[in-house]
Amino acid sequence: MSSGPGGADSAGDVEWVEDLPGVPDALQRLWTPHRAVYIGGQGKPADSGAGPQCPFCRAPSTGDDEASLIVRRGATAFVVLNLYPYNPGHLLVCPYRHVAGYVDTTEDEAVEIARLTKQAVAVLGGVSAPAGFNIGMNQGDVAGAGIAAHLHQHVVPRWLGDANFLPIIGRTKAVPQLLSDTRRLLADAWIELYGPHQEVTNA
Repeated sequence: MSSGPGGADSAGDVEWVEDLPGVPDALQRLWTPHRAVYIGGQGKPADSGAGPQCPFCRAPSTGDDEASLIVRRGATAFVVLNLYPYNPGHLLVCPYRHVAGYVDTTEDEAVEIARLTKQAVAVLGGVSAPAGFNIGMNQGDVAGAGIAAHLHQHVVPRWLGDANFLPIIGRTKAVPQLLSDTRRLLADAWIELYGPHQEVTNA
């Protein structure tokens, strides 16, 4: 194998970063072009209105919970996997009603969001034994809400060492399980712990 940049190994030619145009340093790069759709806003609503433009309105209305990544349905709120998770098992608890502010939820919605959040922690704990959780809401664009017009609470499982060099240096997140597999495991565990879905009253 070549001992320096610009050479070739025994298996064939190797391009070193120093030889590539426009790259002035010797750092290796982990390219993640699939993240560009998220950064570019693909799938985000064009406006703040309810309906098919809003992913949190659209998901429970499709009738296909598996394709929509819905894990659990309640009467006034539901739980869905984050399509761009911070960690495996990253869940969002959303009211069916298109409402932006936590203070604008009804008493029933607020109670069910809290209940589903508690259940989400228990289910994730049973399925994947995280060391802790981040739980919270981002209210408004300025606070970091990706879909600010439709309220959603994050439930993010955390493990010791999950904040490693990949997201810090490589801007890459390792998610070792397909979302469809994660959804199935969590949905099955939810039924085992809490019984079948509740009847939806405000979808």
